[in-house]
Amino acid sequence: MQLAVSSYSFSRFGAGPERNEKPDFHQLVDTCATLGLSGVELLGVHFTREDPGYLADLRRYAFRRGIAIVSVSAHHNFVQPDPTRRQEEIQKLLHWIEVAAKLGAGAVRAFGGRWATRPRFAEFMAAGGVEPPIEGYTEYDGYAWSAEAFAICARRAEELGVTIALENHWGFTGTADGVLRILADTPSPALRVVLDTGNFNFSDDPYGEMAKLIPHTAMVHAKTYIGGGIYYTADLDYPRIFSMLRDADFTGYVSIEFEGRAHPSSGVAQSCTELWSALSLGRNRAT
Repeated sequence: MQLAVSSYSFSRFGAGPERNEKPDFHQLVDTCATLGLSGVELLGVHFTREDPGYLADLRRYAFRRGIAIVSVSAHHNFVQPDPTRRQEEIQKLLHWIEVAAKLGAGAVRAFGGRWATRPRFAEFMAAGGVEPPIEGYTEYDGYAWSAEAFAICARRAEELGVTIALENHWGFTGTADGVLRILADTPSPALRVVLDTGNFNFSDDPYGEMAKLIPHTAMVHAKTYIGGGIYYTADLDYPRIFSMLRDADFTGYVSIEFEGRAHPSSGVAQSCTELWSALSLGRNRAT
């Protein structure tokens, strides 16, 4: 397993002490090289340019610095009753699949969607990441819309050799069974899972939930909370998690998503140290 870091770790939508400050992507590549990380994950909402010349330059720069661009992250929501709106959301994911291919990134992080009937994030979290459906519709509709959309996007991902990494991220993918339902309804080698270790904190058995997804996992998001969590703090046993991953022969990227109150300049470095230590301990457990 190789450690990477998400650009989210350095710019948490104004919620952390860094506020809206963030390094540009070339600086972020430099930071990865300095910290000894192997890769970087770039959120789509953090791009300031997407023209071909910029993407080609960034790809060359990351290669020269020895840093893999592991993935880009799309922000979309297929749970839309209006077919026109759904098509717009499909185009968002298709766009980032194209960007990933141009950057040489292996994956695009994708969402399973939500009703958005609890639009305030604090209210949504207080309800355990669960919300009622839009009036007149059911859970069946939401999953059907997602499956149809992912099938369209997966065909293009297959053509370009890009993996769509579906994250366990509240709403329709707030449980492992929800993630697996979309995978089962969308049989494509291009659709896999990004396992987010911090997004099962409302479950009575988060490790059981993780175990269900690990066989389908293409990459991992490792949440860390140095200084205490911004939104919440999940008590994660990383030696145990890494041992579970090794038992399943997972050898992919583990991308740090730092969500603590410490400043990223120190919090990300400490996260690296703690996760490297846990990787070593997890190796000992596995053997």
